[in-house]
Amino acid sequence: MHEPSTVNLIRQAAALALQAAERLLPEWLPEGTRRGREWVARNIARGDRQAGSFGVSLDTGQWNDFADDSAHGSDLVSLLAYLRDCRQVEAALEIDQRLNLGLFGHQAHDPEREQQRAQAAAQMQREADRRAEEAREQLRVRQRQVARQAAQLWAMAKPADRTHRYLQAKQVKPYSLRQLSQGRLVVPLCTDGHLVNLQFLLPSGDKRYLSGGRVQGCYSPLGKITEGCRLYVCEGWATGATLHAHTGSPVVCALSAGNLKAVAIAMRERYGDDLDLVIAGDDDRQTLGNPGRTAANRAATATGARVVFPEWPDDAPADLSDFNDLHLWRSQHRENLP
Repeated sequence: MHEPSTVNLIRQAAALALQAAERLLPEWLPEGTRRGREWVARNIARGDRQAGSFGVSLDTGQWNDFADDSAHGSDLVSLLAYLRDCRQVEAALEIDQRLNLGLFGHQAHDPEREQQRAQAAAQMQREADRRAEEAREQLRVRQRQVARQAAQLWAMAKPADRTHRYLQAKQVKPYSLRQLSQGRLVVPLCTDGHLVNLQFLLPSGDKRYLSGGRVQGCYSPLGKITEGCRLYVCEGWATGATLHAHTGSPVVCALSAGNLKAVAIAMRERYGDDLDLVIAGDDDRQTLGNPGRTAANRAATATGARVVFPEWPDDAPADLSDFNDLHLWRSQHRENLP
């Protein structure tokens, strides 16, 4: 079989698999759940402990793992190849057999049937492209609505109480945080200096965003960024507050490992090469693959930044992972000294 025919068959398998996505994805990712038009699941290829960062679009077949920026693809054939750790032609053949498409078994003997399948697949792809553009436009509209809602809530909120349970537990100042009813701390998410979303820190420690708002590439700033300054990029807000207090340098908080690279790139593009960019990574020593360290190194490589991690004393517990954890442990350790 010539290579162009193989490529064509893979494309047909991807287009036809998309029509059966709601049947196939629960088989491939059985612990997942449907959220709107997306299948969200654990990434079984890297031993995820829980779902959240790995999602597959039911409209386009695009898939992405925000905790691993090397894990992404544009269709269901590439997804299955990733999950099975095999070639795309092998994944396409599995889909062909599972759906009883007959693409590979009859192609060489029935050119007319192949042409019909190719035309059907092309039509399905055009329909998928149309739905994808509609979904993108709906997302843009929703994000604009959420940005307006964020601005309204931010204006309503009061300066955060220094004695808030979360701030006391993390031993950090509130800085620019605000507070709403029921003890909800409000963290601003910005892009290009504009407020686009909010993160809510609950007294329990749980974190929530405004649903449907922008998150990827957005950040929460601490301190003023000036030309040629040293700027730290980190994950969580409490980690950022700790870094800001200890260094006096401005910090932007990406709020997740999967967002570090996008935020670091945005900072480099906005402030240029003179910016002394430092990625302050988490060290998830007890998590398979250490996603915090991995994400920080990738962000640093992509932007020509330096990268730093907490330096753990020999007697520090292994479950500590970020700079705020280290700060809290050192404070407790000093209190316990004789």
